Amino acid sequence: MKLSILVPVYNEEATFSRVLKRVLDVDYPCEVEVIIVDDGSRDATPELLDQIDDQRVVVHRHTVNRGKGAAIRTAASIATGDFFVVCDADLEYDPADIPRLLAPVISQDAEVVYGTRTFSSHTSYSFWFVLGNRAVTTFANVLFNCYIRDLETCFKLMPLTLYRELDIRSAGFGMEAEITGKLLRRGYRPYEVPISYRARTRAQGKKLTWRDGVEALWILARTRLSGGRR
Repeated sequence: MKLSILVPVYNEEATFSRVLKRVLDVDYPCEVEVIIVDDGSRDATPELLDQIDDQRVVVHRHTVNRGKGAAIRTAASIATGDFFVVCDADLEYDPADIPRLLAPVISQDAEVVYGTRTFSSHTSYSFWFVLGNRAVTTFANVLFNCYIRDLETCFKLMPLTLYRELDIRSAGFGMEAEITGKLLRRGYRPYEVPISYRARTRAQGKKLTWRDGVEALWILARTRLSGGRR
């Protein structure tokens, strides 16, 4: 088994080097590759990418910013693993949790695994952020008659071939809702494992807004009402 770790990067000079070190230092139970897509960064991130010297790492660049969904789409087209997981470059997620997501796959208990965040006073960005996440997740549960706890989590692990079949088109953060909606419509119920999480603030570079929540609701409704399996 080979795992592809997809790392979308946009203006993350303050955290990128620490994130990459943490990703590469993890003791994985399988072969890994790290696919980094720089989504048109305008800070010092490109210079940091030029300094990478590790055979496990592949770097691709977008000349302009196209959005997280577009960066993941590019990374998935390059990846050669059997499974993949996304790891943001902002230190909100801990790469040390990735083996926990792999465990149900290795034991053949699951194909799709979500890392579920537990929000608390010192890990949540704000009350409204947590409430918005729960509202979007609840909306998906009602639409698809299921029960998942964290639709918007970045840590989604699944077969690379399955992701490509989903044909995710959302260019921005809406890709999280589109992935989950299309999985649920196909009958997949993600296996959930708890992970650690520490949200950053707007001043630290957090990019999600209420508009992304509204977009997620629209994408879920559109996905549920559309015909076919795609």
